[in-house]
Amino acid sequence: MNDLCQALHIKYPIMQGGMGNISNAPLTAAVSNAGGLGTIGVGTMTPAEVEKIIQDTKERTDQPFAVNIPLNVTPYREEMILLVAKHNVPVVSLSAGNPAPFIHYFHEHGIKVITVVASKRQAYKAEQAGADVIVAEGYEAAGINSNFETTTLTLIPQIVETVNIPVVAAGGIGDGKGIAAMLSLGASGVQMGTRFIATQEAPFHDAYKQELINADDTKTVIVGRSVGKVRRVMKTPYAEKLLTYEREGVSEDEFQTLTSEDYHKIGALEGRLEEGFINGGQISGLLKDIPTVQELLDGMMDDVKQQIEKVHSNLMKFS
Repeated sequence: MNDLCQALHIKYPIMQGGMGNISNAPLTAAVSNAGGLGTIGVGTMTPAEVEKIIQDTKERTDQPFAVNIPLNVTPYREEMILLVAKHNVPVVSLSAGNPAPFIHYFHEHGIKVITVVASKRQAYKAEQAGADVIVAEGYEAAGINSNFETTTLTLIPQIVETVNIPVVAAGGIGDGKGIAAMLSLGASGVQMGTRFIATQEAPFHDAYKQELINADDTKTVIVGRSVGKVRRVMKTPYAEKLLTYEREGVSEDEFQTLTSEDYHKIGALEGRLEEGFINGGQISGLLKDIPTVQELLDGMMDDVKQQIEKVHSNLMKFS
C-alpha cells in the first residue's frame, strides 16, 4: 500500500485542499467517501460554524477526513485546536504558521498531523517537530501562496530529498497525468483544490464552476505582490479591480480587507464576480467537465495507471 494511504487510512493518494470560509460538509464527505481525504478549512470562521461543519461531515461519512487550521489566519487558533480534539477528527492540517508547538498535543490525542510548506527548510523543521505528512505547495496553486513563488515541478524533488516522511504535491495538479508526474518526482500523493470546485457535489455558484470550465491557460492572475501577499485568483472583473488598486498604491491593510473571506464568499457562493473574487489554480485550463467526485477520483487513478504504462512503454523503445 502507498505510504500516504497507509498513514492516513485512505484508498487513493489524493487529498482535498482547505477552502477557508467556503468549506462545507457535502464536498468534504464526498471526497472521503470516494477514497480520498476530504478537508474542512476553518479560514476565519467561528468555532460554532466549524463545529457544525464537522458534525455534518461526520453524519455524511465514516471515512477519515481532515481539518485545516491556518495558524496565523484564524482568530480562533486555540479554540480550533481544541475543537479538532473534541470531535476526534483523525487528521489535522496546519498551515500559515509554525506548527511545532502544536504537533505533540495532536499526537497525544491520536491525530495525524499534516503540515503545509513551501521550502526545504520549512519541510525539514516540520519533520523534526514530528509531522506525519508534508504538503509541499508550488505557486501554481489557487489562493494564498508563498512569496518564494517556487513551482511545484522544482519544489517536490527537493523536498523529497530533504525529508523521510510522505510528501504530498500541491499546485498545478488537475488530472491523472499530473498525479503520475508527481509520483515520478517522488511524491507519495497529491493535494487538489481547484479541481474539486468543478464537481457536482461542490455547493458553489454555477458562475464559479463555469469560469473554471471556460478557462484557458492564461485565465488566472497573481494579485498582492505589491504588498507581499501573493494570491492566485481567476481573472475576473473583481481581480482587475484589485490589480488597479495595486497600481494606484493600495496599502497592505486595504488589500487584506479587499481580499477577505467576505469578498471570497461573494464570488464563490453568490457568483457576483464584479464584487468578489474566486480562487483558481493554473490547472483551470485543463478543466472540461463537472463530474461527481467519485467519477473524478476513479477516472484520475485509471489515468495514472495508463500514463505510467505509456511512459514505461516509451522507455522500452530506448532499451
